[in-house]
Amino acid sequence: MEFKTVWVPAIGCDGCVKTIKNEVGQIPGVAEVQGDVATKKVTVSWIEPATWEAIENKLVEIEYPPAQN
Repeated sequence: MEFKTVWVPAIGCDGCVKTIKNEVGQIPGVAEVQGDVATKKVTVSWIEPATWEAIENKLVEIEYPPAQN
């Protein structure tokens, strides 16, 4: 299983985290999505067929793009 934690500056409330969990969680292969309003961080765990590219694309599509390092 792979996982990644990213900073998502657009997170402003629990509703934002709920939206991210619902939308990203629908991607086949995504096992878990966690989000924290205080730190604005999202952690996603996945297996194939999910890919980080697909997860990142979904975050951009729902207007919660991860910050680029």
